[in-house]
Amino acid sequence: MIKLNLKPTAGYLLIEPLEKEVKTASGIYLPDNAGEKPQKGKILALGGAIYQDGKEIMPPAKVGDIVLYKKWGGNEVKIEGKEYLFVKFEDVLAIES
Repeated sequence: MIKLNLKPTAGYLLIEPLEKEVKTASGIYLPDNAGEKPQKGKILALGGAIYQDGKEIMPPAKVGDIVLYKKWGGNEVKIEGKEYLFVKFEDVLAIES
């Protein structure tokens, strides 16, 4: 496991995308280049709160939570061959319970 010494700036989360499914619900195995990128990941780090219209907006989840995020949300960063995403707070759609 890579130790990341990154702290997102205010309003952002650092997410490790989860592996995409390699088998469909009907049992068909997909090649690596098929399908779409996952929209689900684990939060590794949080940026601080942001202020909009005089209101404080806190991170929507905590470190370790699994979240669903917008399909085109986030900025990809590759560190030692592994992809990570910096996602805005408002691009998080749901927290897995």
